[in-house]
Amino acid sequence: MKKDQISKALITTYTDFNKALNALNSDEFEYAPEGKWSAGQQLEHLIKSTSPVIKGLNYPKFLISYKFGKANRPSRTFEALVERYKERLSAGGRASAPYVPNKVSFEKKEKLQTQLTQNIEAINHRLNKWSESQMDEFVFPHPLLGKLTVREMMYFTIHHADHHRNLIKIYLKGV
Repeated sequence: MKKDQISKALITTYTDFNKALNALNSDEFEYAPEGKWSAGQQLEHLIKSTSPVIKGLNYPKFLISYKFGKANRPSRTFEALVERYKERLSAGGRASAPYVPNKVSFEKKEKLQTQLTQNIEAINHRLNKWSESQMDEFVFPHPLLGKLTVREMMYFTIHHADHHRNLIKIYLKGV
């Protein structure tokens, strides 16, 4: 995907995620099967996971290179990145402590949805300052997937919203 396609996909997937939440009543928003996250917690998790992406995209590129190095391979395709993520989840991979959400009440839904939308807008705004080649040159650390090129991090960020929207659907079948 090119940068403009990534930008549109980010907006679409996170808008779809928020639309799915808008269809939930209070009980559905707060419901979670044993050991799983509620829809509200899924929302907070996405905020916690997109916030570092905003910061990373804003770092000076020389600092990114110094801290994390540069890519030593071409960027994976969207499909290959998603497959790798699914493999890591199947092998028992889970969110690390900084990304684990707290309990989220229905009353916080609108405020959190606004924050998530602002995060995606900020990512897109900062992404505009990156060239296509820079997106494949610089890497960021991902707690489950290791070093990802900026392009791969964008792919992950797109997929992540769909992944959690689908989990909400699956978990609500138990209501």
